[in-house]
Amino acid sequence: MHPEHPARTAEGRVVDIHQPTPMPPAVTTPAPLVPAQPSTVPAVASIVLPDGRVVTGYAIEPAKPEPVTPKPPVSRAAVNIALGGVGFAAVCGGLLMLTAFIAALTALITQLIILAAVIFGGFIALQLFSTTGREGGTTVNIRKAIFKRNHFHA
Repeated sequence: MHPEHPARTAEGRVVDIHQPTPMPPAVTTPAPLVPAQPSTVPAVASIVLPDGRVVTGYAIEPAKPEPVTPKPPVSRAAVNIALGGVGFAAVCGGLLMLTAFIAALTALITQLIILAAVIFGGFIALQLFSTTGREGGTTVNIRKAIFKRNHFHA
């Protein structure tokens, strides 16, 4: 192109034309080729668009989210409280039986104490009121006594 004759469009407008500046080639060392395993090469897929064009490319697998551990429908604290309630209910029956056992044992001990008091009291009464084995006392033979007009004469 000459500067005296600038390029023009069909309508007559002036068009600036810029020439690209060539870049020097970059000095690089080629990367070593690593043979790829046949199983790692993805399959090529082709898709026909509605307007008739064909698009070919590699199939990309969508990212898989990490598996989430499912939460139980009921919290562990609620389960522990419920199990504690069941255990307490089971113990209450035992506590009721223990209470009944203690009441029966108390009644038995009370009756044994009363029985011992009666037997011991009877033994003491026999010792006090028996005449055998006592010396120095006065013995009265009532058969030889004479009762006259409700008066006792010895």
